[in-house]
Amino acid sequence: MSGLMIVQSQPTSPETVADFHRWYDEVHIPEILGVEGIAAARRFESLDGGSFVAVYEIEGDVDVAKANLAAAQGSGAMSRPVGVNLDPPPTVQWFATIDGAGR
Repeated sequence: MSGLMIVQSQPTSPETVADFHRWYDEVHIPEILGVEGIAAARRFESLDGGSFVAVYEIEGDVDVAKANLAAAQGSGAMSRPVGVNLDPPPTVQWFATIDGAGR
């Protein structure tokens, strides 16, 4: 693993939690794992409730994986979020290993 992408998001409401999880598990994760450079995904729930974090493992150059994801999103290859609060939008952070691998 040469890096991570970490996304924190929340459902739009308590009523959309099931749709949020269904979209993430059945649609979004398979789509994002189809992006070259993104090798694995895991999801976590806040112990305080209400927010979730997805951790995506990056193999290879992190900047290339980031560009590949942007291209997939720009081409319409990625589905629109379902049940995801977009106001405020999910936070996305990219990380590379400290030793510089992947950069």
